[in-house]
Amino acid sequence: MKFRYQVPLLILALIHPAICNADDGQKDIFLDQIQPLLAEHCLQCHGQDENTREGGLRLDRRQAALEGGDSEIPTIVPNSPDRSELIRRLTTEDESERMPPSPDHPRLPEAQIQLLSNWIQDGADYATHWSFVAPRKADLSNGQQEASLTHPVDQLVARVQKRAGIKSSPAADDQLLCRRLYLDTIGLPPTPEQRRRFKEVGLQATLNELLNSPRYGEKWARHWMDAARYSDTNGYEKDLKREQWVWREWVINAINEDLPFDAFIIQQIAGDLLPEGNQETLIATGFLRNSMLNEEGAIIPEQFRMVEMFDRIDCVGKAVLGMTTQCAQCHSHKYDPISMTEYYGLFAFLNNSYEAQSWIYTDQQQATIGRIKRENEELENQIKSRIANWEQQVQSFENLTKQHLAKWTPVRFHDMNSVSGLNHPVHEADDLSILMLGHTSADVYLIGKPSIDTEVTGIQLEVLTHSDLPFNGPGRNPVGSWAVRELEVLYRETPTSEWQKLALTNATADYSSADEQQDEGKKAVGPVTYLIDGNDQRQWKSDRGLGKRNASSVAVVQLETPIKMPEQGEIKVVMRMSDMVGCCRISLTSDPAPKASTVAHDAVLAMSKALDSRTNEDRSAIFTAWRLQNAETEQENNKIAESWRAFPTARTSVLHLKERVDSKKRITHRLDRGNWDSPKETIDPHVPSFLHTMDQDTAEPARLRFARWLTDSRSPLTARVMVNRIWQQIFGTGLVETSEDLGMRTKPPVQQALLDWLAVDLMEHNWSRKHLLNRILTSKTYQQTSRISAESYTKDPTNLYLARGPRFRADAEVIRDIALSVSGLIHHQIGGPSVIPPVPQNVLDYNYVYPSYWKPATGPDRYRRAVYSFRKRSMPDPSMSSLDAPNADTACVRRVRSNTPLAALTTLNETIFIEAARALAIRILKESQDSDTERIRHAYLLCVSRLPNAAEEQRMIRLLDAQRTRVAEGWLNPRMITTGNADQLPELPPNTTPQDAAAWTFAARVLLNLDETISKN
Repeated sequence: MKFRYQVPLLILALIHPAICNADDGQKDIFLDQIQPLLAEHCLQCHGQDENTREGGLRLDRRQAALEGGDSEIPTIVPNSPDRSELIRRLTTEDESERMPPSPDHPRLPEAQIQLLSNWIQDGADYATHWSFVAPRKADLSNGQQEASLTHPVDQLVARVQKRAGIKSSPAADDQLLCRRLYLDTIGLPPTPEQRRRFKEVGLQATLNELLNSPRYGEKWARHWMDAARYSDTNGYEKDLKREQWVWREWVINAINEDLPFDAFIIQQIAGDLLPEGNQETLIATGFLRNSMLNEEGAIIPEQFRMVEMFDRIDCVGKAVLGMTTQCAQCHSHKYDPISMTEYYGLFAFLNNSYEAQSWIYTDQQQATIGRIKRENEELENQIKSRIANWEQQVQSFENLTKQHLAKWTPVRFHDMNSVSGLNHPVHEADDLSILMLGHTSADVYLIGKPSIDTEVTGIQLEVLTHSDLPFNGPGRNPVGSWAVRELEVLYRETPTSEWQKLALTNATADYSSADEQQDEGKKAVGPVTYLIDGNDQRQWKSDRGLGKRNASSVAVVQLETPIKMPEQGEIKVVMRMSDMVGCCRISLTSDPAPKASTVAHDAVLAMSKALDSRTNEDRSAIFTAWRLQNAETEQENNKIAESWRAFPTARTSVLHLKERVDSKKRITHRLDRGNWDSPKETIDPHVPSFLHTMDQDTAEPARLRFARWLTDSRSPLTARVMVNRIWQQIFGTGLVETSEDLGMRTKPPVQQALLDWLAVDLMEHNWSRKHLLNRILTSKTYQQTSRISAESYTKDPTNLYLARGPRFRADAEVIRDIALSVSGLIHHQIGGPSVIPPVPQNVLDYNYVYPSYWKPATGPDRYRRAVYSFRKRSMPDPSMSSLDAPNADTACVRRVRSNTPLAALTTLNETIFIEAARALAIRILKESQDSDTERIRHAYLLCVSRLPNAAEEQRMIRLLDAQRTRVAEGWLNPRMITTGNADQLPELPPNTTPQDAAAWTFAARVLLNLDETISKN
């Protein structure tokens, strides 16, 4: 028999139900001690992954361990360690048989071998990992110590403390508790007035006010933005700007409105598929579109689409399930019971989505659009009422249109590229449409062998909409429009012959923009005749205007001399463009004198569909095309055209998900070793077997079913993950420290009963995060002082037993907001575009593509909260990075706090902190008495919510005196210190001097950099 105990990896799949009947003590021993031991030394070679399993032996399943591997010798014999091959192989002196294998790994310590022997002696019971069992509420009715406590959090914490012999700390004083409460709920310190009100009305009333403050959503949205890897740029080499801030605005509003967390997740995963969906739920699906986008030249688009997909699964795993998933994209997970097949089952739920972008309108604009649509519908209904046989007329119109259409044969191209090499056209599905993937390009060429065996008389260029394009395209410019400078057609008789350019004539189109002469007539845009006029300064454009421009178009050109394609003949089509076409189709015909129909091409495409497969949009397109050519409807047509002129310009757009139609359904394959170009067997959407089942009795789309499954009340993970994440933000560390991974590498948390109770309580109260925060923040556990004795610190250095209040440095954004708030500079405005912060010039110069748009905000916008700061992936704000803010490349659900000189240098010297110090100095001088002592006390109350002690007062007075002396002696220019301009002074309060302002600017810099200022307590 061959088996190994090797590296620290952990995989324990679901155990047979009978195994879970062990008593709680046995379960605890297995989960706390045996499972980590097996994971650390055994399971890489004897775990779930059959590709790395040796000797056919599995130790992650009890029955497999009892049966043994290929040798069929029982590895474990319950109640008999002496007969168990496991113990023999651990203790043998034969180096060829000893496990872990020598010389790679040392022999297991005797204590660990004895632990395994005792476990086998007691029956070798396995147990399901704690986090894969649905949480339940512990009974709070028992326990004399807990009976004196009325709050469930305190009762559960007291039980654990009692077993450990640890006592809670006294309550924090009101001033510090008030500051802690403000920082935890809204991320801002209290003003002096707010501290006085806290003392009057108490914690509960203050908490209610804070949870209803618009500042609450701004604070808590930032944590979700980390998990969602929100950024204002695309990442990679070019890292260009993107419009996505409206998704951030949605998150802030959703949190302020206390949208239930299950609905919060469902809308972000599948809001576009909800029956009650609207623009807001569409915006929500921007969550998964926050991935990076690679716009480098010569990339393979499908390869990087796979990178995006892997990132989305990783994001859902960390943010919602609290599990790592990356391992399983290449092989069955070696830590958690996720097989490679199950990974691609999850993948399949998200794989059938377009990379869509849509316009977003204000409420007023939506009302205007709704009015336009209602007016047009009423006018069309008037037509239907007035023309009794309109249906017959529409059908006759359709029949006549079809009769006059040429018979077109689409060309399948085998060589599609651009001269620049930046764009990569590919055929879509079976309709032979061509999607322009990769970077935009001014030219493309397409080479193929036509399947038409008759004389070719004309060529058709269809410019088609596609949901992967901005606003459905059909172009790839920022509004989805396009313009073609020139269309050229060449052919050759054999693949080795010279290309011959064909003369083109008689260009026609379903629609052309009005002729627009530019540059004194040297350039022009408009009619389709410009498509073949041999002049690249003139171009065909088909832009129907706001609300209608994202529509298909068609152009037809005739060959001046028809050609007969030889059997080996090839055709080459070249398009040169100013704004690139995003999707098109090229077809040939042998019909004499072919022309484009004057009927809108979207209507022609709708007519090509079978009646039972037409959508409402198809039927509307055909009806619209009919009424536009009908003389009887001229009056209504004019009114409808006039109504469309009021169509509003969108305020912004959003990247979001949109499900592909059945005819374009994407098939998911397992990818060999995770390689995008190595597809194996087909995988249908399904969920991991070790978690709760999915409801299959529904006709809902797969992605929506997946969203509902994630938030199912039977889920053992989702509610726990949310509770743990919120606890982490309040106490600095989650009840499970690895908040991104509640999988099998994590031991049962010390406070598991508390975690589970709060998880169930969250679900019982409609997944309300405000309710959860209220539960936690009203507990005595939260309200304890953070002061600690050396003895208590020795007993519990990481506060596992929650015997003291939280104390840690605030997050980067909170530190910045504290400085702006206490200085009086902060500007409160909910939502809107991101604000560009000041950064050093050398940071800008370092960019591969210089961000010419980087113009730091001025005026009040400069001092908006950090949640609104522009986030550029390849150029993280150095002040935020020094304080450990992530750069949004990947999902981050747990920031690691560092302690380096860079942090102190940032808060001392970065532009915003200098400006905050200057403003704080003037505020202190304005709001305090003439005495420096009074000013110092006021300054301390602003910055740390307490009065200074005598020693602190004396140090501050000495600092002020020293700086006044330096200014008076001419060593320092008070204008430079207080404004940064040698010729300008700030507006000084009465009875103050420039020396006062300069000295207090230095003092303010010191106060803003106190550990106490930038920390919670």
